[in-house]
This record gives sequence, structure tokens and C-alpha cells, in this order.
Amino acid sequence: MSVETVGAQAAPTFRKWIDSDKALAAICVIVPLIGLFLFFIYPMIIVFIRSITTADGTYGLANYAEILASKGFWRATQHSLVMGGTTTILSVFLGFIIALGLHRCAFPGKTLIRVAIVLPLIAPSLVQALGLIFILGRNGLISQFSGVEMEIYGFWGLVIANTLYGLPQAVMIISAALVLLDARIYEAADVLGSSPLRQFRDLTLPAVTFALLSASFVVFTITITDFGNAAVIGGDYSVLATEIYSQVIGQRNFNMGAVVGIMLLIPTILSYYIERQAMKRQKTQKATNIHSYVPRFQAIRDVPMGILNFLIAALILSVIGIVIYASFVKLWPYNFDFTLKHYNITLAGGYSSLWMTIWISIGAAVAGTLAVFTLAIGLRHTPEMIAQPVRILAAMPAAVPGMVLGLAYILTFNSTATPLYLLYGTATLIAVINFYHYHTQAYLTVMTGFRQFPSELAEAGSALGAGIGRISTTIIAPFVAPMLVSVFFFLFMRSMVTLSAVVFLTTPQLTVAAVTIMRLDDAGLTSQAAAFSTAVMAVVGLALLGMKGAVSLLAKRNSRKSGS
Repeated sequence: MSVETVGAQAAPTFRKWIDSDKALAAICVIVPLIGLFLFFIYPMIIVFIRSITTADGTYGLANYAEILASKGFWRATQHSLVMGGTTTILSVFLGFIIALGLHRCAFPGKTLIRVAIVLPLIAPSLVQALGLIFILGRNGLISQFSGVEMEIYGFWGLVIANTLYGLPQAVMIISAALVLLDARIYEAADVLGSSPLRQFRDLTLPAVTFALLSASFVVFTITITDFGNAAVIGGDYSVLATEIYSQVIGQRNFNMGAVVGIMLLIPTILSYYIERQAMKRQKTQKATNIHSYVPRFQAIRDVPMGILNFLIAALILSVIGIVIYASFVKLWPYNFDFTLKHYNITLAGGYSSLWMTIWISIGAAVAGTLAVFTLAIGLRHTPEMIAQPVRILAAMPAAVPGMVLGLAYILTFNSTATPLYLLYGTATLIAVINFYHYHTQAYLTVMTGFRQFPSELAEAGSALGAGIGRISTTIIAPFVAPMLVSVFFFLFMRSMVTLSAVVFLTTPQLTVAAVTIMRLDDAGLTSQAAAFSTAVMAVVGLALLGMKGAVSLLAKRNSRKSGS
């Protein structure tokens, strides 16, 4: 028997043992899983271990007992819950008004309102606090022109800043439910003579109940864990996020910081679980072949709703706009001559942190988009018994506050006990934490695109002999390209403005834009902090426009293909 004959017989046997498609599918799942373990599960385990490690190196609950006996901890907890609850009520109430105005009312100028709602998303969280200080602070506009000194630092300043910070989230969630309401239901109600008030009570409110619940828990989670606004305008009003920062940075007590971090997880995990349940209930209400509702002008409804919408938009625009304006003012609030001197930033490394943040954000966006796309491809070819636990794990990072994840990273990667120590103090680690901080949102967005993908296309590719790799790159990727573009820009923009997740990981040699803004404000250089904030918002704003343009081009390309 010839060598060629032996090789021909051996090849099918070898392919039986190693199926290239199965191997590729396994790699697509295993590699992202390794990343989730190394950069999410493992650091969270380290946080828990450090929380039960006592001063003498033994394990026990002494740290928890000490924290629970501390009046400072309970004061911060009470402050966080009261502030978070108040913020949630205000954000969801105002968000409901905005969403109703945009989708259920007829009045001009909605584009301006949509722009105003987007602004808090492109700014670091502490920008809202800076804007309030410029308006309501001791040297704010109102104090200077009215002579009335206002105390904005503390509870009310933090509530207003966090309400503006959480408002866009509430609007997006509630709007997503409102657009699913079928116009035919309301047409039938009109035929039956139902009044607008009764339609609102019996049709609209029940349909958005779970969206309101979901928005409430999302806003509560992001505001109770936010560090930026609390650091700038919180004053003596301590919250759990600042308590963690105080324990780690102020007192260098990492174990106690881990305890407070674990305690902060309790309300956020509970909130996340309830929000997920609410979203599942909301999804079950989705219908197909929905007729979009086009509101007709009704003065008794639309005039007051339009006024309320513009007042809320004006509040957002004034708070963020005043930061931009102050960056060009010679001496706030005494000399309003135009100047660019505040953009000549030399403290805190100047603009080096901005350029570094841009490169970090690009890295997080590229690697993150590839990672979630790869995971989604692998899960398509994974048995359900394995895929379901992986899906749960992929959605878990959203339940961990950025402050806690950042603490986990400093405890994990600042230890020579692990080879991962080589990552500490590098831009790579900051890019990694930015991705895993927002891993859930990126993963769920890509999975939404995959659920819309017609399986017949992949089956046709398989029938023509294409493997998983070719199908993924030539069929699936072009179909879900708009989702991938959205994920890329989402990760880029969030990486540009995040503070709580990275505040523990910066060093004197390596810092990021949001931390630079905080340091400028701490140094009393408020106008320079405003200038740096404006520069960051300009970069993120351009990225947002780029995303809109890219998605629009992809939509036109797909429509041309479908038309041909």
C-alpha cells in the first residue's frame, strides 16, 4: 500500500477526531470565558477573600463586625439609600414626562429635547456637579446676581446632579416600551368613545409598568454607586462610594474597603435582579406587526407637556452648557471676557491623559467588540446546557458597581503573588476594566442582533460547504454590523468618561481624563476642570456623530441590497 493511500485513509479518521467547526466554536466560547474568569470572577473572589482577612492574616468576620459597628458606615449607608431613592423617584418621574412628550404628544422642537437628553451620556458624571457649582455654588451665577448665598454641597446638590445623570437611562428604557404600543389599540379606544385620560390610565400605564420598574432599578443602581458627583458636590454628605474611596486611598485600609465593597454589592445585586425580572416581563408583552402611534395635536395635552419637556431640557442644557461657557470665561464669575487660557493646562500632566484615554478607549472598543462577537458566535453552536450558564455569566458584570470592580482590580493585580501583576499600572489593564465594566451591555446588544439574524442564511451557507468561520465573517458579521458598530462606539464613549471603575488604577505616570478633571477640581482650578471636561465632551460628541453616520450608512447599504 502506497503512502498516498495510507494518507487518504487517515485523513477522514483524523477529521472525525478533530472537527474544525466544533473546534472553532469551542475556542469562540472558551477564550471569552477565560477573560471573564481572569478579569471578573477571579478579582471578585479576591475582594471577598480580602474582606474576611483580618489584620493578623487569619480569616474571619471581624472586619464585618467592625464595619457594622461603625456609625460612619451606617451613616453612609443611610445617606446612599435616601439619596438613591430620592434620585430614582425624580429621574423616573421626569423621564416618564420626557418619554411621553417624545412619543405620545405632538409639539415642535423634539430634536432639541433629544439632544439635551443625550448630553449627560457624553460627559463624565462629575460634569453635572461642576455645572451646579457654577450656577448655584457660593460663587455661582445666582449668588452673584441675587446676593443670596446657596449651599449646594451635600444632599440636594448630589440629588440634582445624580438626577440629571440618571435621567437619560430612564428616558431610553421608558421610550423603548412606549414605541411598542400599537396605534390600533388607541384607534379602537377612540371609536368606543374612551377619553384620553382613560386611555392613559387603562392602556398606557399598564403597558409601561415594567419599564418604569426597570428604569427605577437601573437609575437606583447607577446613582447609588456613582463616585464622580459625590466626590465633587457631596461635601460632608458621605455615601458608600466615597466611603470605599476613603478606606482605600485615604486610610490605605484595603481589607475594610473590600468589606464596604461587598456591602455595596447587596443593594446593587438585588436591584439588578429585580430589573432583569422586570425586563423579562416587558419582553413577553412585545407584539409583532406593530403600527406606530402618530400623535395628533391636542392643545389641552400637548401645550403643558411641551412646556414641561422644554423646561427639563433647559435644565440639562444649562447645567452642562454653563460648564462649557465657564471654560471660556476669563475669571469666573467676576470677569466674563472671552479667553482660551484655561485650555492651557499644565497641571496633572496636561492633555497627555486625554490622548491616553482616547487610545485606551479605542483598545477597549476594538477588543471588546471582537470578544462579544466571538462569544455570540460560539454560543450559536454550543449545547443549551452549556450555553445557558455562559449567558448568565456574561450578563453578571452589570450587577457589580464600577467602584467595586476597580477595588477588585487593585487588590488582584497589585499583588506579586500572581503573574497578572505585570498588568498593574499599564494602559492595558485600564482598557480591560473599561470593557468588563460594560461587558453586559455590549454582550446583550450583540445578542439582540443575533436574535434578529435569519438562521436560513447560515443554513444556506453550510449547504454550500462554508464553515463556521466563513459564515461568521461573510454572512453573520455584515448582518449584525450595525450592532457591532453601536457596541464599538458605546465602549469607546463609556471608556472616555468613566471614573469610578478606574480611579484606583491610575498612577502618577498613567492617568485618564475623568481623573484629571477630578484632580483639577480638587486643586481649586475649576475653570481648567471645565475646559478639560469640554475637551472630553467634544471627543465623545464626535464619536457619537460618527456612530450615527456609520449606522446610517450601513442601513442604506442593507436597504440597497434588499432592494436589489
